[in-house]
Amino acid sequence: MTGNQEILLEVTDLVKHFNVPKGVVRSVDGVSFSIRRGETLGLVGESGCGKTTTGRTIIRLYDVTSGSVRWKGHELANLSQKEMIPYRKELQMIFQDPYASLNPRMTVGDIVIEPMVIHGVPRDERIDRMRRLLSIVGLNSEHANRYPHEFSGGQRQRIGIARALAVEPECIICDEPISALDVSIQAQIVNTLEDLQHDLGLTYLFIAHDLSMVKHISDRVAVMYLGNIVEVAGSNELYTNPLHPYTQSLLSAIPVPDPDKSDARKRIQLVGEVPSPIDPPSGCKFHTRCPRAFDRCGVEAPQLAGGEHQCACWLANN
Repeated sequence: MTGNQEILLEVTDLVKHFNVPKGVVRSVDGVSFSIRRGETLGLVGESGCGKTTTGRTIIRLYDVTSGSVRWKGHELANLSQKEMIPYRKELQMIFQDPYASLNPRMTVGDIVIEPMVIHGVPRDERIDRMRRLLSIVGLNSEHANRYPHEFSGGQRQRIGIARALAVEPECIICDEPISALDVSIQAQIVNTLEDLQHDLGLTYLFIAHDLSMVKHISDRVAVMYLGNIVEVAGSNELYTNPLHPYTQSLLSAIPVPDPDKSDARKRIQLVGEVPSPIDPPSGCKFHTRCPRAFDRCGVEAPQLAGGEHQCACWLANN
């Protein structure tokens, strides 16, 4: 990945809040990052940290509370759903649940063709493109006449990938596309995504909580905690030299297949539960669980700082 490649997606101070009876859920609370053409940015963190909400807000399945989402220089944050239609052809999404995201009343062929109809692909091209896409993701033309319930979880996720590719997008937001699958099938799906990226020049935002898989597929990794990104670095750099205490604790929990190495490694145990996004802590949101927190952490929130390796931590930035 070269540093002078075009920035396709630029997110700046993105905020998404939800009003609920008990208050305001601060799901995404000022997230900034960029993704260059042909790059895979991994977005990781615990369940409930705001990863999926970030992806859905970027693609405007959720309205933006505030902040900027720029796609090839064009602002998307304030567009209506009708105005978003041309951009959806370039920016697609693979959803986490490969069954809930497919219409059970439509055949696989119709599911893959539907985006082509919406985006005006000529009628005489649709069938051939659909069959070609099914072949690309490891299915065959006979599957086109079947319904989603007739497939395994891995096959359904392949259908979801084919649908995302139907209008030839440049960037795909992969929302935990392997979390609902068996381990052996996870590897197949990730390999398929990598092959497609190589063959079609795709760009990915890869959302996941499996850090070992994220390392395998990502060029850079952003770590998210309670609505904020706390660390961003190249994949190898992040895994060999994590700076933020939260990142260090996540990496220490990755299983190691070698028993001797596993026994020798120090596991960083975090105290307490993740605070509520309705009432997040003041200052650094991680300070209530951080083993290295000091007075300033509870008063003033650190900002992401650094060059290629950015971290939001007073200890790392001093």
